Amino acid sequence: MDDPSEPRGGWRTLPSWLLTQTANHAHRLVTDGFSAADARGYHYRVLATLDEFGPASQAALGRRSGIHVSEMVATINELAERELVERAPDPADRRRNVVSLTTAGKRQLRRLEKQLAERQEELLAPLSSDERKRFTDLLSKLLDHHDRRSGETG
Repeated sequence: MDDPSEPRGGWRTLPSWLLTQTANHAHRLVTDGFSAADARGYHYRVLATLDEFGPASQAALGRRSGIHVSEMVATINELAERELVERAPDPADRRRNVVSLTTAGKRQLRRLEKQLAERQEELLAPLSSDERKRFTDLLSKLLDHHDRRSGETG
């Protein structure tokens, strides 16, 4: 039973509060899922970007994945040490490397995609299929709006 002395609504019903708390749960779920596959979010983003776009320079990978250059080098090093990606000199410009996905990297990407799907399912468990689609559409609309606005001011 609710305590009548507790305030009703207020900050607990603000969309920003609800989004932040849900994002915290989503982050924990995804981080735990990737950790179970001995990976981090940056690993997934690099492997998925290479799978989608093919071999690329570290700079192009950074732009496509949204990973800052300072984090990209360490991430590529970690993935290369595990033979999930390989670096080779760019034939068009020997001063830079081209990063490509290995067969082991594709297998790891599939494992991470499975973990991610399971975590999405866990996060969205209380929602019906239609509610999930609507929720995702609304979040996309909000993000697109604010991304455009930040582009106008940045």
